[in-house]
Amino acid sequence: MTRKILAISSVAFACLLSFGAPLRAQDPPADSSSKPPDAAPPPAKTKDKQKTDTATKSAADQPKWDPLRAEKDLEVGQYYMKKGDIDAAIDRFEDAIDAKPGYALPFRYLAEAQEKKGLKKPALKSYQRYLDLYPHAEDKAKIQKKIDKLRSEIDKS
Repeated sequence: MTRKILAISSVAFACLLSFGAPLRAQDPPADSSSKPPDAAPPPAKTKDKQKTDTATKSAADQPKWDPLRAEKDLEVGQYYMKKGDIDAAIDRFEDAIDAKPGYALPFRYLAEAQEKKGLKKPALKSYQRYLDLYPHAEDKAKIQKKIDKLRSEIDKS
């Protein structure tokens, strides 16, 4: 019985090999602008049909949730901080916040960059936002000291 199955399957395999040309991918046409003769014409556009989807109208002002991009923005922002390009670092940390708004870490890095640049009020807000999003942070005491220091410096000026 198994010999019969083996014989039948080997004959079927041989047939597939001999007629294998249709199984291979087709070569693209030489002229890519030419259409195959059996291609249907594109559907006619009607003027009375209006677009009812409003998502594209509000898409530009909506955050673009992309956690992987947020992580990459953090890495690049930290690179800029080490390099000394504070403005570029701030831009990347803000991009990370846009890509993942509820993520606390970009706010801490943003606050550090803003503090280095002398932007005390924005740094204070960023540190506070970091603690709001991550109330049980390991560095909470350190961040709270920075917040208190910034508040006292802002009050003096």
